Amino acid sequence: MHPEFTPVSFLAALSLLLPLPSQWRARNVATLSIIAWLFILNFVYGIDAIIWSNNVNIVVPVWCDITSKIIIGSTFALPAACLCICIHIEHVASVNRGRTLLSDKCTRQLFELFMCFGLQMVSMGLHYIVQGHRFDIIEGYGCRPATYVSIPAIFLIWLPPLVLSALLSSISLRRRSKFARHLETSRNGLTTFRYFRLMLMAIVEMIWNIMVTSYTLWFVAMDVRPWTNWDDVHWDFSRIDLYPAAFMPKIALTNYYLVWWVVPASTFIFVAFFAFGKDAVNEYTACMMWIRRNVSSRCFAIPAEKAKARKIFDALNAN
Repeated sequence: MHPEFTPVSFLAALSLLLPLPSQWRARNVATLSIIAWLFILNFVYGIDAIIWSNNVNIVVPVWCDITSKIIIGSTFALPAACLCICIHIEHVASVNRGRTLLSDKCTRQLFELFMCFGLQMVSMGLHYIVQGHRFDIIEGYGCRPATYVSIPAIFLIWLPPLVLSALLSSISLRRRSKFARHLETSRNGLTTFRYFRLMLMAIVEMIWNIMVTSYTLWFVAMDVRPWTNWDDVHWDFSRIDLYPAAFMPKIALTNYYLVWWVVPASTFIFVAFFAFGKDAVNEYTACMMWIRRNVSSRCFAIPAEKAKARKIFDALNAN
């Protein structure tokens, strides 16, 4: 139904490998978590598009159990990681913190690990409160988490990412242009260019996430149901709802289509900021030089050695 889904998903996943070496070397937990979450989501979307391209068959239910929870956790991942980047920028740019101790760095990394992975695990667990049944299968899109749309679901699933993006990130992102000279002279490894690149990326991702979350919240708010009691919400919990495209309203199909593109678009926005920076370009140059030294030289050396051996062989035969 959507033949572009699979190649776009895998292309987006592969593009995340471009900024990975430089970010891994920097041990930046927040940016590495963004790469990890986006890579997993793109991979999941690509596989789902292959399996459920034109059907709603229950093929691999365990896969759906896992991926539906991953999708729930991912809604917290991007705003939480951007918040960690904002806090780090605020910390580094502060003239009152001229040095960063090793203990401070370890504390920051532990905090970022919780915000970028622990918080998502908590959200996956809390989702069970408003999980009406096992999961849904939508034709062309694959497995999606099942949520009983109600007031508790809004506060547990959709409102926290919006608060993280709109409130906490905006508080952490104060303009710090007056600290440009301080950044250049300090030994924190964050130059003015890298500082503004991180800040701009966080702002763009924050605005993008606010738009997406607000749209999703608006869409689900049109079908809010009353919360009666636990047994009623979780009645027949093991069922799997199937949604063939032919029986779905057009507005629902349009919503799924727009929401699907959020993950590849977020990926390409992130790659645009990190895959073409100075650090990444230096990585590409070093990689090309290594290939030139170790691969190309061997490829040219083998014909030369063969030619030399051939001359020796001909000389021996002549004698």
